Amino acid sequence: MSTVVDDDASAEFHAFFERHHAELARLAHLLTGEPDAADDLAADALLALWHRWDRVRDADHPVAYARGVVANLARTRIRSAVRERRRVALFWSGRQERAEDPDVPAVVDVQGALRELPFRKRACVVLRHAFDLSEKDTALTLGISVGTVKSQTSKGMAELERRLGSGERDGQTPRRVRAVGATVEGGRR
Repeated sequence: MSTVVDDDASAEFHAFFERHHAELARLAHLLTGEPDAADDLAADALLALWHRWDRVRDADHPVAYARGVVANLARTRIRSAVRERRRVALFWSGRQERAEDPDVPAVVDVQGALRELPFRKRACVVLRHAFDLSEKDTALTLGISVGTVKSQTSKGMAELERRLGSGERDGQTPRRVRAVGATVEGGRR
């Protein structure tokens, strides 16, 4: 008996899909302005509907429900794109200068040491020291608190100094750790 019910649900969903996919894709296109993403959003919405098909088909207005799902997915996509643009703008704002003749061996050492750091520590160190972002901008970029930026940057720098050798004399930053800035600048040429 459950096979008959499953077959009926599948047939109903297939018919719903055939009737409304194009309309949902048009809606997604109009909401996002992205023709290439429209079919994907419509497909994602219909997949979500399929997972809740028993509830959707019992709804008073299944098409309205489907449109709401598309609208929510489009809103999420737009917000994500806006956040990504902000992150990119923060990365590249005011950073047009290049390092003059970076110490290539030090840059290679720093790149290797950075790769060994856990992602969050690495991201905090790079954003703070290579991109000269403030703690607040780093927190915004990574979606974490300023306190977390402070602690992760401090711990990350301590690990880098430990991995690269202290080399610190007279209160100066070790040559290799200073190369964090050159690591990003050197890679941009």
